[in-house]
Amino acid sequence: MKRKKFNPTEKRVYEKAKELTDEFGYDLWDVEFVKEGAEKYLRVLIDKEDGISIEDCEKITKPLDKWLDAEDFISESYIFEVGSAGIDRDLRTEEHFEWAIGEQVQVKFIRPVNNEKEIIGILQSYNTDTIIIDNCEFKIENISRIRLWTSV
Repeated sequence: MKRKKFNPTEKRVYEKAKELTDEFGYDLWDVEFVKEGAEKYLRVLIDKEDGISIEDCEKITKPLDKWLDAEDFISESYIFEVGSAGIDRDLRTEEHFEWAIGEQVQVKFIRPVNNEKEIIGILQSYNTDTIIIDNCEFKIENISRIRLWTSV
């Protein structure tokens, strides 16, 4: 599986956020700097075994926000958020896929595969070219999104 390619802003924030999450005992799931509608968002997604609370988010938000203000390397305006990776989190890195083996996932395809635009099943394995879901092999190049799936 190809690693997510961080843009320079995401990479720099990831490195600092990783220091903080390691210090406080959280897992850093992802960092994204994306445009949604008219707004830009800088999101840091964290996790821990027993779930993330608002207090957990605050522990990372305060020092990271202070660091962002001091470094002042993002020239455009943005909304900064620290939150839980969530139950139905996207899988974007090798570590995500390794963690999710044996879990139920939702796969959305770029174009229909076997007349299906999406499938839900158990992730059995992955490599740089393919994933195996419920004993069926799918090419990574045909997939637009993979995420954990819960029916709750």
